[in-house]
Amino acid sequence: MMISKVLIDTALWYQKLRLSTNDAFFPLYKNQSRYLVLKGGAGSGKSIFAGRKILERIVSEEEHRALVLRKVARTIRESCFAQLVGQISEHYNISEFKINKTDMTITHLNGSQIIFAGLDDVEKLKSIYNITMMWIEEASEINQADFHQLDLRLRGATKYYKQIIFTFNPVDINHWLKKRFFDVPYNNVTTHHSVYKDNRFLDDEAKKVLESYKDSDEYYYTVYCLGEWGTFGKSIFNASAISERLRQIAPPMKTGLFQKNLEFALEENGYIKIYCESADKIPYVIGADTAGDGSDYSTAQVIDNITGEQVAVMRANIDEDVFAKQVYSLAVYYNNALVGIEANFSSYPIKELERMGYANQYVRITEDSFTHKPKRSFGFKTTKITRPIIIAQLVKLMRDNIFLINDRLTLEEMLSFVRNEKGRAEAQRGSHDDLVMALAIAYYIREQQCFEIEEIKSNIYVPFFSDEQEENSSKDLSII
Repeated sequence: MMISKVLIDTALWYQKLRLSTNDAFFPLYKNQSRYLVLKGGAGSGKSIFAGRKILERIVSEEEHRALVLRKVARTIRESCFAQLVGQISEHYNISEFKINKTDMTITHLNGSQIIFAGLDDVEKLKSIYNITMMWIEEASEINQADFHQLDLRLRGATKYYKQIIFTFNPVDINHWLKKRFFDVPYNNVTTHHSVYKDNRFLDDEAKKVLESYKDSDEYYYTVYCLGEWGTFGKSIFNASAISERLRQIAPPMKTGLFQKNLEFALEENGYIKIYCESADKIPYVIGADTAGDGSDYSTAQVIDNITGEQVAVMRANIDEDVFAKQVYSLAVYYNNALVGIEANFSSYPIKELERMGYANQYVRITEDSFTHKPKRSFGFKTTKITRPIIIAQLVKLMRDNIFLINDRLTLEEMLSFVRNEKGRAEAQRGSHDDLVMALAIAYYIREQQCFEIEEIKSNIYVPFFSDEQEENSSKDLSII
């Protein structure tokens, strides 16, 4: 049986591509998302892959106009341009390419072309049109307005799929790239994380340099060795341990929100994440932080009171009544958990739980302003006295037990929880602390919940809509 030359050539091409590409990146050759976002540490091979994918498309797909960019034009000649010229010499037939070193263009004999430019080269950018794909190297250097202008250039009918590849080190946890592509799921976006260990071509000396940052520079170790988002202030938590934990965590078991009949409805972009299902006879605790001044989110943290493990998280920008009903449902779902809601900005969610008959709430002792006698009140009050206590307790617990935390956003908030110039522990500018505070409340109030497996309290909590309310409520409100 004769094997055709085309088949042999294809097999040889595939073998060469496979052997010269790191395993972590190889599946991305087939990726057709409009936005391919490659975040990673130094030496991970992300830029080498980006250049190789551009070249693979150039030689196999006709009439491409690929634009390779950096923030500053003068930096691109010795970086991206030199890299692609080197890759052509190593992996392709250089006689098929015309390389113009003056204009920094690379043209293949099939008519496809690669153009190199900096965002500061305004006149050159004005002359570039009909772009079919882009690679933005060191994308953390550009601002969101730059990106929007570039995104608009990738338009019109083309024979092949259009794509923008971003490569960058995650230098700042508050960067617009994180907010745009990582914090909220978007269609037509693929994000990818890589570190130096994913690059089998990296020499041992380079690896040792990266690993040495663990003892010398916490920020460099986090960003360039672990490839995790960096914070410019020093976190009050163990940043190295958090960064390591971020590499280990698994995605939630399910995401969604509760319906009015207390059933959990699966929803990809739901604001409740379940990491561990409710287990029979296990006592749980919920700490909740309501959105107040300077806060965008209402949050709730659920912990297993025996192990201390974080089992569920809620983070949402929703009205107080909806928040109260979701907390109610979450508490019932987790064996009638002890609930402690912050009472600083509004007592409405606490009163809503009372109205719905939920009695297993955290009780604080306060002084009656009229009789000066002690009185019992539901909810946790964050004051200048209690705030440092619950934060210090959380820091101490997390020092050796960061493995208890399963949620990525919670860990990232810990990274950006720093001391300001006055020594106050708070979220650094541009960050949030809602999840951290809810977690601190949960661990603080757990003393009012049992620590052993036992028969759950017999309180029977019914759905928050009675039959009459159900009949009179809007039929459109199938999700609260």
